[in-house]
Amino acid sequence: MVLGLYAFADIAADGAPHLNSAAGEELVRVERAAAVALGSRAPEPPGTLFITTSEVEKGKAYAVDFLAVSLHAVSRDPEAYPSPCIYTQIETEDGSDEESDESDSEVNVETELSKVTEMRIIPSDPLDGLFEAFSHCAELNPDPNAESDEENGWAHRDEGDEDMTGGSDAECEFSDVNPIGQTDEHDITHAVVELQINDQRFEDAEEAEHETHGNGH
Repeated sequence: MVLGLYAFADIAADGAPHLNSAAGEELVRVERAAAVALGSRAPEPPGTLFITTSEVEKGKAYAVDFLAVSLHAVSRDPEAYPSPCIYTQIETEDGSDEESDESDSEVNVETELSKVTEMRIIPSDPLDGLFEAFSHCAELNPDPNAESDEENGWAHRDEGDEDMTGGSDAECEFSDVNPIGQTDEHDITHAVVELQINDQRFEDAEEAEHETHGNGH
């Protein structure tokens, strides 16, 4: 896994990215005329965005592994951002915010990309389809360092991303591979079945005790 954004130009003749078929990578969604805003910068001119089962790729520009996308959310609050968008937070290498001493322009571009910790995608189509694609690919790429299933959840907030990332009074809806309550329902069902078994054993033991007393008299 590569942390942070990185330069990407592995595009086929038809304009689509080359997929790592040996690793089972598949194309999930193509967003035409999608604008991308990196960090606090203004949105770039619209271009084609490719969502694969392992990466988000912006044409012949840059890409990010889904394992490096620590959060994605729907933002529709104009006070948080002027345009409805998919807001993402990106994990970067330690020390990526330090200035580079390299003079080579290509190296500087890659270093600058690796510092980006936030990315907003402004699609021309409704947000729901893109968000579903992100959620699907997030489930395919769970955090290998997560200690529990809850940490693999993905936040979905319609009101905006600023309050959500603050973490104070934000109300988020988390989605996970397993539906909410499935584990609890299973535990309740298991407890009821176990209770019924114990009750049946108790009744059998009581009947046996009565028969023993009857034979004694």
